[in-house]
Amino acid sequence: MSDTSDRAALLKGIRAWLVLFVVCLVLSGATAFPLVHELRWTEDALRALSVPEYLPGLMDWIARVRQGLDATDARYPFVLYGTDWLAFAHLVIAVAFLGPYRDPVRNIWVVEFGMIACAGVIPLALICGPVRGIPFWWSVIDMSFGVFGVIPLYVVRRKIRRLAATEPKSAWAPAV
Repeated sequence: MSDTSDRAALLKGIRAWLVLFVVCLVLSGATAFPLVHELRWTEDALRALSVPEYLPGLMDWIARVRQGLDATDARYPFVLYGTDWLAFAHLVIAVAFLGPYRDPVRNIWVVEFGMIACAGVIPLALICGPVRGIPFWWSVIDMSFGVFGVIPLYVVRRKIRRLAATEPKSAWAPAV
């Protein structure tokens, strides 16, 4: 295989992994907009699937969160504006990954930033979860987003480093 086809294959792989990551990031963010309705649908679906029979703790938690969201939405809907900003932040961060999509070597820092953000999910969940009364098992679910999010970014970073090794060095290029 030629150097050009190696580079093309690496670039294609980088872009595919980045698209997967961005799609998951956008979907994760977009689900923060309709929280009240989404939780009602989730509770209805879980009840239809007889989940309360098998996982009563999960159903109790879902029902409690739904009740809290319903009460907040009814009396203090402006509080939910915070989750709108959470959703917006996901979308803005997703846009940042256009840089590595276009020029992976030059924008590897965005991928590394994403990896750091994924790592930051774990202490956030471990610290804020108990402070906010979140069950530990739910914090584990939250932490899994960081763990699973870092996997495609790790693969992308490795591929970018391999791509960078095939490029001639220039005066402006950062060391990777």
